[in-house]
Amino acid sequence: MERGAKQKVSSMVHYVRAQIKEFNIPPIHDALVLGRRAPIGCEAIRRALSLLSSNRFDHIELDEDDVISDILVRAAIVRKLTQERLIAFVLQKVKPLMSDEEILHLDLQVELLLEEEI
Repeated sequence: MERGAKQKVSSMVHYVRAQIKEFNIPPIHDALVLGRRAPIGCEAIRRALSLLSSNRFDHIELDEDDVISDILVRAAIVRKLTQERLIAFVLQKVKPLMSDEEILHLDLQVELLLEEEI
């Protein structure tokens, strides 16, 4: 910098944005999708869920996938959707959005339309 040249002082502005929600027990409502290298394993989460929730969760293991290792899903969801449809949905829609180190929480809204002619 040349002598006598004025030095610009830049100002910095910081913003913090927070979304605050009540912590729910259990911390999972419908489903968790666990990445293959997630920081906590499926068995540890299953044990915690058994202590925190009266809901029954089904364990779906995906041995062949390179990103997702497990899906823990509320049994009531599987009764409405089937495991095969849930796996297909997760692999097509959720997997492209995640890394193998993540655990994603899913809020699922399954809507069924039943019709019968009487």
